[in-house]
Amino acid sequence: MVSDDELYRGYLSGDVSSYDQLMIIHGDALTFYINGYTHNLQDAEDLMIEAFARIMVKKPHIQPGGFKAYLYKTARNLTIRFHQKQRNQAAFGLDDLPVELADSKLTEEVVAAEEKKNTLHMCLERIEPELKEALWLVYCDGLSYAEAAGVMGVSTKRIDHLLTRGKQQMRRQLEKEGIRNAYE
Repeated sequence: MVSDDELYRGYLSGDVSSYDQLMIIHGDALTFYINGYTHNLQDAEDLMIEAFARIMVKKPHIQPGGFKAYLYKTARNLTIRFHQKQRNQAAFGLDDLPVELADSKLTEEVVAAEEKKNTLHMCLERIEPELKEALWLVYCDGLSYAEAAGVMGVSTKRIDHLLTRGKQQMRRQLEKEGIRNAYE
């Protein structure tokens, strides 16, 4: 598999298909991340495209291994500006993330898995937005602590602190729902 760094260098060298590949790799996840702020999938898609376009036009020097974090930081900044224009406060939420359902035959396992997923999202909505965002970036989008710190504009130590607090709050919320073991 070709790395983000190789694809970005390919784009800088004139290979437009490399940039298309980066959009395929990161587009959906970035759209869902932005949707956590906008609560509107169409606005999130527009902002995702704008984030990619900004990088495409500016062609910034990005440190090795830093493309994904740079992309997310760009998208986050665009989203915050979007909210300022709309005079809304930027708060990360998961309300409108799409729920993927199985085809027509819902088995008990699928229903149970969907129930767990809904419970997880409900519990995530109950914790502080900053904690929720840190958890989402690291555990759902797979960013490193340093990348998440860059996206959120905080130190890696702060990310570690946010994740610790976020996991504690999630544990309490899950226990309120009767879940004591995450692997049950």
